[in-house]
Amino acid sequence: MTSQELTVLAQARWPEPADREVPQVPGYVLSSFSPMVFAAADRCLRRHYRQPPAAGGATAVVLVSASGDIASANHVARTVDSGGRIGPLFFYQSVPNSIAGHVAARWGLGGPVVCLCPTTGDPMADGLAEAALLIETGEAELALVVLVEQFGAEGESAAAAAVLVSGGSRQ
Repeated sequence: MTSQELTVLAQARWPEPADREVPQVPGYVLSSFSPMVFAAADRCLRRHYRQPPAAGGATAVVLVSASGDIASANHVARTVDSGGRIGPLFFYQSVPNSIAGHVAARWGLGGPVVCLCPTTGDPMADGLAEAALLIETGEAELALVVLVEQFGAEGESAAAAAVLVSGGSRQ
């Protein structure tokens, strides 16, 4: 199966025109990275399922980011360089799987959680190719692909996009 054979069931972005602030997610501090992942994923899943939990089946979560959580990484580096103590939440949120797992738990998604860090090409295309592979091999029936990027030295500009896909015409 190729990514061109996937069927898009729902999609969402963060921000969308009416958005003002990224919603807070308990357990995640300072950075917009994880809250944006959650906001885009939650919005996408709500467009398909309306409310959690998702309606059965194995749904994979594929998180894609070429830049990672710039704001948290820079905060940790500055704190270490100055001899300070890093707050315990930064150990938790520094692993992108934590927010992908949070989305999966909140929505009852029973498929694998995969994080990709492509350095060339089209990151969303890489995420969709991974989704197609997970569906083709039977590891998942559906896949939620979330692309998130922070831009600027401190991640002051950021965006996320999420798409829920199935293989072929299956829904």
